[in-house]
Amino acid sequence: MSIKSDRWIKRMARDHGMIEPFEDGQVRANTGGKIVSYGVSSYGYDVRCADEFKIFTNINSTIVDPKNFDEKTFVDVKGPVCIIPPNSFALARTVEYFRIPRSVLTICLGKSTYARCGIIVNVTPLEPEWEGHVTLEFSNTTPLPAKIYANEGVAQMLFLESDEICETSYRDRGGKYQGQTGVTLPKT
Repeated sequence: MSIKSDRWIKRMARDHGMIEPFEDGQVRANTGGKIVSYGVSSYGYDVRCADEFKIFTNINSTIVDPKNFDEKTFVDVKGPVCIIPPNSFALARTVEYFRIPRSVLTICLGKSTYARCGIIVNVTPLEPEWEGHVTLEFSNTTPLPAKIYANEGVAQMLFLESDEICETSYRDRGGKYQGQTGVTLPKT
């Protein structure tokens, strides 16, 4: 198993639609502006966060239960930023739509810019032949409100290719998150 390079990522995005939309290089701050970088890097792809957020709230005093999830525990927000309350979390989705090849496992890691502020992105695998917008989970581990910026880099995807094709892919087993297009809540 090996990690895939920028050349491979570009080829797979261009020729096979693995990432759409795709940024062929690292987009960084332009003159006078500040942004958190996104696009292809040496051995990964930095994804952007869309402007759709679900912010966790405890106004209904419910219990968080992944087998019986109450959608009322979230407040929907759309805009250029998301303010996550202290010691809370928010869900978002990537701008990019992914189509993962059958021989590849993709790992999502948080960017250090956010991690250094106490904002953690959950490590999420994208399994072979999974496709969709990635639902991102942001935890604010600080006692202060934390800001996430839409349409800027928030996490990096690493692509690991196996030397052997898997027997059963995510698509083969009819995975419950296959083809998701919005911020997707837990399913059982």
